[in-house]
Amino acid sequence: MYRVPALVTALADARDLPDGPGRLVALERLAERADAAGDLRSALDARLALIEAYLLGERWRLVEPVRRCRAAADYRPELLTDAEARLLLRLQRYAVEALLGTPRIGLDQTRSLLDDLAHRLAADGPDAPTVAELRCRIADHLGDEPTARDWYQRWAGTLPGPTGGCPGCAPARRAELLAGWGEWRAALTELTGAPQDCADQPERALIAGLLPTLHAGEPERAAAAHVRAYRRHRRERTAFPHLATHLRFCALGGHLERGLVILTEQLPRLDRATDDLAAMEFAAAGALVCALAAETGLGGRTVPRPAYGERPAAELDVATLGAQLLATASELAGSFDARNGTGHHSGRMAAWLAERPLAAPVPLPAAFEPADDEPSDDEPTDHEPSDHEPVDDQDLAALTIDLITRVLDRRGDQYLVEEDGTVVGRWGAVVIQFRRAGERGEVLHARVMAARRLPADRRSEAYAFCNAWNHDRLLPKAYAHELGTELVLAGDVATSLAHGVAPAQLRVLVDAAIATGVAYAEAVDGLP
Repeated sequence: MYRVPALVTALADARDLPDGPGRLVALERLAERADAAGDLRSALDARLALIEAYLLGERWRLVEPVRRCRAAADYRPELLTDAEARLLLRLQRYAVEALLGTPRIGLDQTRSLLDDLAHRLAADGPDAPTVAELRCRIADHLGDEPTARDWYQRWAGTLPGPTGGCPGCAPARRAELLAGWGEWRAALTELTGAPQDCADQPERALIAGLLPTLHAGEPERAAAAHVRAYRRHRRERTAFPHLATHLRFCALGGHLERGLVILTEQLPRLDRATDDLAAMEFAAAGALVCALAAETGLGGRTVPRPAYGERPAAELDVATLGAQLLATASELAGSFDARNGTGHHSGRMAAWLAERPLAAPVPLPAAFEPADDEPSDDEPTDHEPSDHEPVDDQDLAALTIDLITRVLDRRGDQYLVEEDGTVVGRWGAVVIQFRRAGERGEVLHARVMAARRLPADRRSEAYAFCNAWNHDRLLPKAYAHELGTELVLAGDVATSLAHGVAPAQLRVLVDAAIATGVAYAEAVDGLP
């Protein structure tokens, strides 16, 4: 296969660049240079790297590089390995789904991609549910409920095929559709027995069932689900689309004080949202919270809105902020409707804004309060601090197992402590062990192990995966080792804390180990 050595070297250098606009520009230029030089493999590699970057942010940009990769593969099928061919099908699904998040993609363009994907997957193949799901969700997005329901019937009760994504999240997506149609009990039934071996669970199912539970007359259960899920969604970058549901719960459950707190905390994320649908829904839900708060005498509250672009920082009263959020939601809904040729999203947002509380507020679970990571002044502690333990969040102290477990307790995670002091927990598809290493126990060592294992005869593929991960990612350090007839794909994160650690610092380290460990396990799950 023809390759230009200078392009191969340049591509490796571009991949080593930090995430950001510079890396994207370098990859785009490399793809164009490779096209001009006739180096189809380098062009394909550059576009696959671009797609990986876009998956982390602006998903609407996926469509063109996916289309170009598909065209190259059809022209020269030998360009792709079997694994890459399967990967390209999944990427094509992602490109189709991108339509749902932004009005910047044309309907005809997406339909063409979906029809092509349906042809490749075959109507009676294992991925038929994937096509049914996509057609269902697109019809619902356009406001064509009868067509959406028809495709829903072909999708319901099925498991995703190889390109269909996580089996644990499919019931949540179906429940959200049913909730959008006002079928609250059916949505809850859909979530019953949903698979939990997924990195997004149980919070993904909790958020999908949050409003149906409230509508079903179970405010206490809904309150517990909200607080449990918000503990995770509060700072998780990919959880921005779920924040609208948290705000709507606060509005409809009568928790307007909490709704304003969440709105104040999350408002800066609206300015940097890469998903237009999530931004529209967040703005509409925030406007609802503001309107109800003003009706109940909280209109005099002020909310700080940080500066962004040419907009100066300001302290806004609730009514003014609500008006700004309503304008944002209306503008985005209008953009979707203009692209779709319907009034569906404008009508949907208007319906949200007309909602009123369903029940009197119930106490939020004390086990998960306060909303902030910091303990309240009257929060009980398990014991008095010793001379070697930090009294303040910024005080340094020697690393102890107790400090590690306190971080996990504040996160609301479940774990066990083994006899040797190793702390073990499971987060979806990854098992993570935290322990003290080093001569004085001064090293925080986290070992991550993907739940999925590969047959031993896929050793070379596993090594290639680990090498690629270590080339492109900082954490965790990945490796594979044999366990009988299976390969365990694991990783390590080690941090020396010889000079002590503050609780605030330890929380950052534990959060990073868990987040990167989950990402690693998801990548292993994505292997063919």
